[in-house]
Amino acid sequence: MKINADAGRCVGAGMCALTAPAVFDQSDDDGTVVVLDPEPPEALRAAAEQAVRLCPSGALSITP
Repeated sequence: MKINADAGRCVGAGMCALTAPAVFDQSDDDGTVVVLDPEPPEALRAAAEQAVRLCPSGALSITP
């Protein structure tokens, strides 16, 4: 699994960072998504998938 983020689509809601803080953070500059671990371990998979589903702008996606 690989996480993809489109910072240009990100609105800085922060749902990703709140849902999976080991995988996502927010930029100090503009609040947009920062992917800390683009290929997270299996233990973080459920949280990462939940964060992708909760993203209000659809800026996040997962590829197998």
